[in-house]
Amino acid sequence: MPAQFLLNVSIALLWMLFQDEDQLRFITFVEGYIVGIAILFLMHRFFGERFYLSRFFALLKLILLFNLELLSSSYHVLKQILSPKIRIKPGIFKYETDLVGEWEVPLLALLLTLTPGSVVMEVVPEGNAFYIHAMDVEQSKDMLLRSLAKFEKAIKEVTRND
Repeated sequence: MPAQFLLNVSIALLWMLFQDEDQLRFITFVEGYIVGIAILFLMHRFFGERFYLSRFFALLKLILLFNLELLSSSYHVLKQILSPKIRIKPGIFKYETDLVGEWEVPLLALLLTLTPGSVVMEVVPEGNAFYIHAMDVEQSKDMLLRSLAKFEKAIKEVTRND
């Protein structure tokens, strides 16, 4: 992927040289960069790896997904807090993941902990399971499991070369 980026910058620099302008303009570099993106997108199969901007778009998708889950869980927590009678049943459950590595597992734990209503209490030493404390296990466990599955899929898109 760094090779694709460097090639794209090289194409942009060549584009600037071929324009034969009397001074270097940033807009000409941007035009060349966009042309380079198009060229590299058409030729990315020959590099043996995925197009380098696809990881960037996957990261944007993960950030958007986190923000949506943050808003959704905040709404549910506020609804629980502002109700006249608090009928929550907090609890702990174990969640097994197929994420591996120094980035994937902590990122999933961090994303889950940052969403209101749940917190990762412990990651097992093998790194393939979490103990999660949920504010209301009966109502929010299914929603939490769906969120975890979405986070896992998005994290895989960002970190793996599939």
